[in-house]
Amino acid sequence: MRVRTPILVTVFCLLMSDALLAQQELFPFVVPWDAAPSGVADMSGLLHRPAGRFGYVRVGADGHFYVGAQRIRFWGVNMTADACFQHKDNAPKVAARLARAGVNIVRFHHMDAPWSNPSLINYSTGGSRQLNAQAMDNLHYFFHQLKREGIYANINLLVHRRFSSRDGLPAAIDSVSDMKDQHVIGTFYQPMIELQKEYARLVLTHRNPYTGMTYAQDPAVAFVEINNENGLIHGFLGGVIDRIPPVFRADLQRQWNRWLLNKYRTTSALRRAWGERSEPLGQEMLNNGRFTNGLTGWTLEQHAGAQATATQTTTAPTGYTHSVHIRVTNPGSQSWHVQLAQAGLRVVGGRLYTLSFWARADANRTLSVAVTMDRDPWQALSPWHSAELTPSWRRYEYTFTISQTESSARLLFSNMGTQTGSYWITGVSLRPGGTLRALPEGQSLEAGNVAIVLRRDWGATMDTVQRDWLRFLRDTEERYWTEMYNYLKRDLGVAALVTGTIVGCTTPNLMARMDLVDTHSYWQHPEFPGGGWDNRNWFIRNLPMVNERGGTIAGLATKRVLGKPHTLSEYNHPAPNTYTSEGLLLIAAYGLLQDWDAIYFYTYAHRRDNLDARRITGYFDIDQHPTQWVAAVAAGAMFLRGDVARAQRVVGVTLNREQEIEALRGSWAWRLVDGADAGLRGEIALRHRLVVAVEGQTLPAGVLRPGQVNTAGNSITSDTGQLRWDWSVPGKGVVSIAAPMSKAVVGFGGGRRFDLGDGVVVEPGTTRQNGFGVIALTVKQGSFSPRPTLPLRALITATGYVQNTGWGWRELGDNRVTLGENWGTAPTLVEGVPARITLPIDANMVEAYALDERGDRKARLPVSRDARGNAVIQLSAQYQTLWYEVVAVAR
Repeated sequence: MRVRTPILVTVFCLLMSDALLAQQELFPFVVPWDAAPSGVADMSGLLHRPAGRFGYVRVGADGHFYVGAQRIRFWGVNMTADACFQHKDNAPKVAARLARAGVNIVRFHHMDAPWSNPSLINYSTGGSRQLNAQAMDNLHYFFHQLKREGIYANINLLVHRRFSSRDGLPAAIDSVSDMKDQHVIGTFYQPMIELQKEYARLVLTHRNPYTGMTYAQDPAVAFVEINNENGLIHGFLGGVIDRIPPVFRADLQRQWNRWLLNKYRTTSALRRAWGERSEPLGQEMLNNGRFTNGLTGWTLEQHAGAQATATQTTTAPTGYTHSVHIRVTNPGSQSWHVQLAQAGLRVVGGRLYTLSFWARADANRTLSVAVTMDRDPWQALSPWHSAELTPSWRRYEYTFTISQTESSARLLFSNMGTQTGSYWITGVSLRPGGTLRALPEGQSLEAGNVAIVLRRDWGATMDTVQRDWLRFLRDTEERYWTEMYNYLKRDLGVAALVTGTIVGCTTPNLMARMDLVDTHSYWQHPEFPGGGWDNRNWFIRNLPMVNERGGTIAGLATKRVLGKPHTLSEYNHPAPNTYTSEGLLLIAAYGLLQDWDAIYFYTYAHRRDNLDARRITGYFDIDQHPTQWVAAVAAGAMFLRGDVARAQRVVGVTLNREQEIEALRGSWAWRLVDGADAGLRGEIALRHRLVVAVEGQTLPAGVLRPGQVNTAGNSITSDTGQLRWDWSVPGKGVVSIAAPMSKAVVGFGGGRRFDLGDGVVVEPGTTRQNGFGVIALTVKQGSFSPRPTLPLRALITATGYVQNTGWGWRELGDNRVTLGENWGTAPTLVEGVPARITLPIDANMVEAYALDERGDRKARLPVSRDARGNAVIQLSAQYQTLWYEVVAVAR
């Protein structure tokens, strides 16, 4: 007892001092741009040199990446725009820094952007068909340095290229201001497809003077990506087809008519297939549709602080005497915050109804109208129709089918809630019956003038037409991916693996035809209320992902295609989120549980100048972000080594091409369709592996169905027992990682005790953010299991709150925060995260050191002992560091 009392008092005092230090000033911690992680933080030994040493990256029979006979996982970063063309003096330093951080692949992204300085395209010629020789030379040299360090490449082809009429395209292309809209045209318009092939040939067959090889033949090029975050279906759902110039819509209409002709042969067959119907019109269902009796029968709804008035006026079209004038004086935040309704209707499922009305507005505005439930869940019973109003009176008429019988229905005019203004409506009529036309008069297959479907008319488009239109878009998009893939592989001889774009912007069935399936995800991506990327008007939601049931992981795992490598080529928890330290360890750990094949952080940097910024430079760049950089080293080692075991059980669903079509009918541009549409619950990914069997595949024997898995409760433990996501303390989610070589506590662990297996116990202390912190232990040499193997050497990282000096933090409510244009100045400031760590090794054998920004030892920590004589290390804010080294040797 005499021996133990001083130790307990010392530990108590250390804990108390850290509780006080956590409330004190932050300290500078600057990641040096030109010094690679050293000592215990140097993970370059996990890479083989040079990249491509064992031959081309290939896909094995098990659906994973291999080089030679060995499986390879990729832990990477994006290089964006300017950063792809590092100055030659800096390129070796950046390559070495990445390699020692454990990065073994770089995704070259936005090389073609006109705002990149330089760009790989020489836009000074007026067009986009010539490469920039100096930029190409810088790319060649940087690639060469990366290859020497053991870092592979992922080359993106079409990302942000600006096409123009000087490329030989119609003059109308110059009026398409959004480059991503141009790229949607490039999925079906053959002259633009040929320009993409030309660019691919110029880049991939260019011989690198520093390697002596072309990118098409170099085994250090692991992947080539055809078109970043794009596709024809994606573009349609995003309204791109509605707004592109007529010359391109005409070409799409020509292809649409050819597709319909091949399928139906005659217009009469098309009409039958699309199910035209006609029923006699019945009695009027509405009361006071001409507003001659004031507002009798009508209700003006105002929600969430929106303010509006509805008054009877004598302003009316010819043949009418009155109308209702709706004047919105104070808008809300949602379109439905101002609505006009008439309730008390009964409708019959499967029957036709015809709605007509007259309307105008004080400016060009869109009014939405539908028949909906007049009770919870308030769902629409008819399609939503969009009436494009002008200052002149116009008559609108829609015939539609009611989805289900409902005795408590209403007619609802909506979409008036987000802006001030005036609307006038009269002559409103709703009657059973009518004629539901598939083709307007004058359109036929024989004339080749069947109109394309526009997104704005989607709600009023018949189900049968919707399905055929989506099938046409799918087939057209598939032809694009196949044509580009074959050109790269057959015509150019590209040895690298090829993918099209991400699932999310296209479908799993389409990407299953590529060599791998790729995804992107961000936790709390910046939002821009005014549109565009306005650096003055933006916000992020400063929320921790550990408080969600799976967060991004749940959405990503439902996109995994059976038998295909699964990659995540963009991932980030963007700044200024102050919980950002959690991101990389979470995605690495659960990526391993899911047995994914590659994870890339977006992005290392957008810059090649001012590399010594000494502060966080924007939402995404991690090169100068201290907590993300430190976390990346530990997470990278975990992922590359496969420290977390893959889940033992697999849960799967089948998603064929027609299922995709049905799901797409109710989808949107940035989340098209995935396994969730077939019932695959994303949170199951916290316990088991998830897969989606696409057309032509059969789920293997033993695969569980989603209904067989219960994920209820306030925690989910992986079926390996190594990962546990715990929400048992409200608002204090925490993930524990208990793998033999990687152990961590991620989240609100302050004041709690975590047994991470093998005798390792972590007890986080008080922090600035309610006990939030990320503490990871990465064994580099030796092991804890099954018994300590000495010598043992381990890296401990402890990260939490981070900011720039003097940044303009503003809270906007509802967890929304912004910095506006004030990102502050150097240096970055961090907190020291306290923790007590117990190791299953005699205290006499253990030494511990605080590390400086480079990873070199700067101060020795005292090592105490617990009641069993095991080593106890106290991480403390007083050491002003984010990482530590532990060494254990036999004495």
